[in-house]
Amino acid sequence: MQQNPFTPAYLRWSLSVSSPPTTCSTKLHPQPIHSSNPQYFTVISSKRSSEHCLTGLQRDPKNALSRIIRREAAIEGIGRKAKSKKQRNMLWPKAVLEALDEAIKENSWGSALEIFGLLRKQHWYEPRCQTYTKLIMMLGKCKQSEQASLLFEIMLSEGLKPTIDVYTVLVHAYGKSGFIDMAFTTVEDMKSVSDCKPDVYTYSILINSCMKLRRFDLIGRILAEMSYLGIECSTVTYNTIIDGYGKAEMFEEMESLLTDMIESGDSLPDIFTFNSIVGSYGNSGQIEKMEKWYDEFQLMGIRPDIKTFNILIKSFGKAGMCEKMGSVMKFMQKRFFSPTVITYNIVIEILGKAGKIEKMEEYFKEMKHKGMKPNAITYCSLVSAYIKAGSIKKVDSILRQVENSDVILDTPFFNCIISAYGQAGDIKRMGELFLVMEERKCMPDNITFASMIQAYNTHGMIEVAESLENKLIKTSKNSVLVKEVRRNHVRM
Repeated sequence: MQQNPFTPAYLRWSLSVSSPPTTCSTKLHPQPIHSSNPQYFTVISSKRSSEHCLTGLQRDPKNALSRIIRREAAIEGIGRKAKSKKQRNMLWPKAVLEALDEAIKENSWGSALEIFGLLRKQHWYEPRCQTYTKLIMMLGKCKQSEQASLLFEIMLSEGLKPTIDVYTVLVHAYGKSGFIDMAFTTVEDMKSVSDCKPDVYTYSILINSCMKLRRFDLIGRILAEMSYLGIECSTVTYNTIIDGYGKAEMFEEMESLLTDMIESGDSLPDIFTFNSIVGSYGNSGQIEKMEKWYDEFQLMGIRPDIKTFNILIKSFGKAGMCEKMGSVMKFMQKRFFSPTVITYNIVIEILGKAGKIEKMEEYFKEMKHKGMKPNAITYCSLVSAYIKAGSIKKVDSILRQVENSDVILDTPFFNCIISAYGQAGDIKRMGELFLVMEERKCMPDNITFASMIQAYNTHGMIEVAESLENKLIKTSKNSVLVKEVRRNHVRM
């Protein structure tokens, strides 16, 4: 059994390992954490929606496969050598560093930590803050704050002095995992370290964490502290708070902060501010306010981008204003803004929900005619529309298209298609799709089982439904349920 490289026992061993002087360094070419590019700290939703998925779930399968094979081969090669007592402490720098870099890029935190443990045993190893920064950043993305904390302790044991970047990514790791108190404690620790005082980027990360956790009560405290320390808010800081207030429908606070932003004179609104405010009013159905701010920002000299138009289309569509939605599409064409996959997904979803099947199909054909590949979101919207209209044959057609394409499917798509056949009474087909879901390595969730239970109940299979429901209540992990459902449908 392979030992977890960051268990307490392993950590104690790691702390006792000495780092001999070397002439070879571990240059990992880290990307700087501090940048003037505001995109580093924009608030990005993790929900799967047509608006937030920049390219949908469509990816080049050949490139994706080659990346996986390359990463796994590199990691496997290092792991093989690590098992050999002769080679364990004599690994080539290039091989180890490339394997570590691949694992970090793919957010394979377990593999990355294992490789890093091997790296520290090499006679040529030289500890560097940049390496720790990249690892802690990865652990933060993976919500592994405990591992990040242990890694920080190892860094200190190696005699490295933490940099502002290391502390900032540690703040990010705690915030991402929901440990906001630890994030604040880390910021306080920074103040006691010379040449490592928190700056606007550190506070932007802290604010972003508070917004994600809806801890709006802490924002005033952070801004007051920044003011006391003489740290001015950047455009990124303002945008992060404005976006958070907008999503929480705290419109008064949002507009008040926008006023402060404009009056500051240094951090002026940009396209991110534009889209956050227009989007917040649009999502809440306040169309007049949305249109007002759309005009206001243009008077400020800020021009809309493709995301702005997608926001308008979605907002008009949700409000049932399909004519205005069409007008935005025409306006885009006049201004040479080409609709993207996201744009078409929004339009298809809205028309499908409105029951305008023919119009929806027109846009679907137009999308393909323009050379845009539909993705799982597109097909999910089509299936939902057809099942609502009672056109199960068209669902069969969509499924055939999907089978003959290279689209990458996900759990929400299978939930949609399983629900469709369940509602149509085709229990056998529903079961077959469940097995396909497992083959595609898409993990069923509560929605999957809820759809199947509902289908069983509707069609008189009460005992099967009750058995599945009881297991769902008693089981904390779905793996047991997956095996049970799989056995049932193999028998059918």
